[in-house]
Amino acid sequence: MRQVLFGAVALIALTGQGRAAGDGERIQVTGEIMDTWCYLSGVMGGPEATLGTAHHTCAMWCAAGGIPVGLRTEEGEIYMVLKLEGAGTADGSPAVLEIQSNQITADGMAYARNGINYLIVERIVSNEGITNVSHEDYGLVPPFAIPKGEKKKILGSE
Repeated sequence: MRQVLFGAVALIALTGQGRAAGDGERIQVTGEIMDTWCYLSGVMGGPEATLGTAHHTCAMWCAAGGIPVGLRTEEGEIYMVLKLEGAGTADGSPAVLEIQSNQITADGMAYARNGINYLIVERIVSNEGITNVSHEDYGLVPPFAIPKGEKKKILGSE
């Protein structure tokens, strides 16, 4: 598991624009609460297939299982969420699960170390709910993520 988390953090470092290391900066940032593992590993397809309604159920399971959640801005910048208002650590608590895949505006402290952006969410300023209706493009379960021989059973078609 340690290697998996290290890989996810390394991939975040490659995709984030980075912020100067220091004592942190108070910011308000808007973006989608997302599943960092599937988004960054590519296991479920490209990044867009792992956001919004197409990936919501999986994102809930990953968060409940302890996979760190992130916040992805419209510009593609990713923040690893370390703490969340009402939840303490962002470790799959009910507060985290309630906002998974939601578009939120967060107020908090942003930190950067070694090219990785971190966010401590002190207050959720707004929550627009799930606004990214991606299942229309990718389905509820992307077909390429279904094991061979299971498509008919899962999708109800050949």
